Amino acid sequence: MTDDNKKTEHKKEIDDVSGVETTGHEWDGLKELNNPLPRWWLWVFYACIIWSVWYWVVYPTWPTLSGNTKGTSGYTQFKELKKNQAEIVLRQKAYLDRFEKASFEEILNDKELYAFAMAGGKSFFKDNCATCHGTGAQGAKGYPNLNDDDWLWGGKLEDIKQTITYGIRADHDETRVSQMPAFGKDEMLSIEEVNDVVDYVISLSSADKSTIHEKGAVIFAEQCAMCHGDDARGDSFFGAPNLSDAIWLYGGDKETVIESVHSGRGGLMPSWQGRLDENTIRELSVYIHQLGGGE
Repeated sequence: MTDDNKKTEHKKEIDDVSGVETTGHEWDGLKELNNPLPRWWLWVFYACIIWSVWYWVVYPTWPTLSGNTKGTSGYTQFKELKKNQAEIVLRQKAYLDRFEKASFEEILNDKELYAFAMAGGKSFFKDNCATCHGTGAQGAKGYPNLNDDDWLWGGKLEDIKQTITYGIRADHDETRVSQMPAFGKDEMLSIEEVNDVVDYVISLSSADKSTIHEKGAVIFAEQCAMCHGDDARGDSFFGAPNLSDAIWLYGGDKETVIESVHSGRGGLMPSWQGRLDENTIRELSVYIHQLGGGE
C-alpha cells in the first residue's frame, strides 16, 4: 500500500452523528459521508439506459452521412400527420355527405349541421380571413366589421357566399365591381362643393339636427343619390354603403370623409374560388352570416 493510500485509509472514520463511514475527504472541517446511492435511483438509471438503447433501435435518431437512422418502426412525423388527417376526414365525412346536399335553410334548422358549419367556418375564418378582418371579425380601416348588421353587398346567405366566391374588384370574371368617383380629384366638384356635401353627409348620422345643409343636400341629390339612394340608406346592388347610420368603413371624421369624396374609394376582396372548396365557402358563409345576424 502506498503512503497516499495509507493516508486516505487513516483519514476514514465513522461519523458520530450518522454512523456512516466517511470518504476521507474533508473541507474546512466538513467531512464527506460515503453514503451509497438509493436502490430505487439506481434501478431508474438502469431502466433509462435500457430504454434509450431500445429507442435508438426502434425510432429514427442518430444522424448519419446519408441523413439519419430510420429505426425498425419506420416512424416519421409525416406518416403520423397523414394518419391523423385521415381520422379527421373520416369523422367529417359523416357530416359532409349531409352538408353537401343540404340547402342553407336546412343547415340553419339542423342542430348538427349548423354546429358543423359554425365550427368549420370559425376555423377557416381564422386561417383565411382574419388577416384583414381580424380574429374577432371586428374589421379595421378599409376592412368591414362583420359583427354588425351593415352589409355593403347584402347580408343574405347567398349574397355572402357570392362575395366570398367571386370577391370584390377581384380578377374573377364574375366579381362584383363598384366605383366611388373621385369627385374632387377628377374636378367633378369644387373644393367648396366637396366640403358642403361632406357636411351634409356627416349630419345624416349626427344627433345634432339643428344645422341645415341645403347646399350639400342639393349636391347629394344630384351626384350621390343615384347610388346611395335619396334617403342615403345605400344600395347593395351597387355596394353603396348606408350613410344614414354611424358605421364608417374608412372613418367618419370630416377629414376622412373629405378624402373619400375627393379621391374616391375602391377596396379589393379576393376571389376564393379555386383556393377554397365549395363546402368550405358554404361553412364560411354560415359562420359570417351568423356573426352579424345576417339578413
